[in-house]
Amino acid sequence: MAPETSVMTGNEAAATAARLARVQVIAAYPITPQSPVVEQLAAWVESGELPAEFVAVESEHSAMTVCIGAATVGARTFTATSANGLAYMFEQVWWAPGARLPIVMCIANRAMAAPWNVLNDQQDSMSVRDAGWVQLYCRNNQEILDTTVQAYLIAEKLHLPVMVCYDGFLLSHTMMPVSVPDAEQIDGFLPPFTDPWTIVDPGDPRNIGPVTLADPRNDTEGVAAPGYMEIRALHHRALLEALAVIPAVDSAYHDAVGRSWGGLVWEHLLEDADVVLVAAGSLAMQLTLTAEALREEGIKVGVLGIRAYRPFPIEALRERLVGRSVALVFDKALSYGYEGPICSDLRGCLLGVEGAPPVFGAVCGLGGRDVSLEQLADAARGAVADAAAGMRTRETDWINLHLEG
Repeated sequence: MAPETSVMTGNEAAATAARLARVQVIAAYPITPQSPVVEQLAAWVESGELPAEFVAVESEHSAMTVCIGAATVGARTFTATSANGLAYMFEQVWWAPGARLPIVMCIANRAMAAPWNVLNDQQDSMSVRDAGWVQLYCRNNQEILDTTVQAYLIAEKLHLPVMVCYDGFLLSHTMMPVSVPDAEQIDGFLPPFTDPWTIVDPGDPRNIGPVTLADPRNDTEGVAAPGYMEIRALHHRALLEALAVIPAVDSAYHDAVGRSWGGLVWEHLLEDADVVLVAAGSLAMQLTLTAEALREEGIKVGVLGIRAYRPFPIEALRERLVGRSVALVFDKALSYGYEGPICSDLRGCLLGVEGAPPVFGAVCGLGGRDVSLEQLADAARGAVADAAAGMRTRETDWINLHLEG
């Protein structure tokens, strides 16, 4: 059966992916702009099209708690949230990866309050980038569907939760053609999850997530068990394993469905580029038009899109940036008192690397602030001029900011 092409929003794409993945438990609490994801899933559960348990909870904290409980007993789980909803589940956002549970959560990226703002930036997911989740960022609605399906296989191979992040309203509510794989294709790619690490057996009762001391100790059978620090090191190693697992899953998805998304990063006009524009999400797609316009001016510009932000793809970035004249990073988030988070991480991974370009940072689009192609192009021209003048670092550039004095 040939795949069906439908025109759908990014939220519909996320819900469709969860259905294709045959999720068994959905935990739902509404928040703009992700609410339509779980509303669509609720309709499918109600109609019988999706045989799953739909749990309407009283808060985002409870939504993640339900996912934790369901994943602990081996169920394939799903939830979605945005902004302050993600902040409200903060405690459980840390528990899920610490317990090594393969939960998938979609984040329709939205600005954090206060003040209240329901429009897009990436501050919400960036604020939990160190919690131990795999974080994947999508550039369009097709990638939302495909990446959410891929996220289950990544999560279940690594025993780690995965966030699939996409820009609120810019993608969540925008209609695009999306090719929907048939169920048989996805079933062949994503088999049922049969390997939970936790043991839940009334005949073999045990504590789950007990207090763990700093140093290793023998368990009840006399076998040395990791202490807290060893558990954290194993968690870290699993995230590093994702650097190989994410591309491998993307390649397997191509074999099954015929599409791939670059694995860890993606490129546009990068092969001969002197100037590289770097971003995550739909902003990186906007930069592809900026790059094409600047090439008409004779400036060799390319785009390097960040698909996997955690784990941070150090070697993939170094490989693509060494030998360039300048890299300009556009962040839709801010590490207050410092600079954009992607910019910081890119500077760090290139520090001391021979032939690495200067890395400049720009912050834009906070709270849904418009950023035009011409503004992006002006920022790129400025970076080219500063690099040509010998600058290796400079203050963060704020795009389309209106402050007096």
